[in-house]
Amino acid sequence: QVQLVESGGGSVQSGGSLRLSCAVSGKIDVIYGMGWFRQVPGKGREGVAAIDPQGNTGYADAVKGRFTVSQDNTRNTMYLQMNNLEPEDTAMYYCGADEGRLRPMYFVRSVSFAYKGQGTQVTVSS
Repeated sequence: QVQLVESGGGSVQSGGSLRLSCAVSGKIDVIYGMGWFRQVPGKGREGVAAIDPQGNTGYADAVKGRFTVSQDNTRNTMYLQMNNLEPEDTAMYYCGADEGRLRPMYFVRSVSFAYKGQGTQVTVSS
């Protein structure tokens, strides 16, 4: 079993920055793909970014150039650096992890993760 816990959410003004963290525990050795997705009440999940063990990354077009996904060497923690935030980025942000040996963009497009955290709220005001 794998446990994921997000932190770092909050309220910022448009143009501001936030750094989200995802603490990973449990059977980390089975994990291959990790990533972030977000959801607004009443709407479906939207993939944001993903990363594989080699550090290859994938991003949704909406965040490319503004968000950066990274991980520490042990993959115990994954990060999402969010710069130049926009009101449209307001959502609950979740981290996910999966055993599937798939490219990062698969996880961004499918938002299919076997393990998911409880989420952290990000609110961007104009």
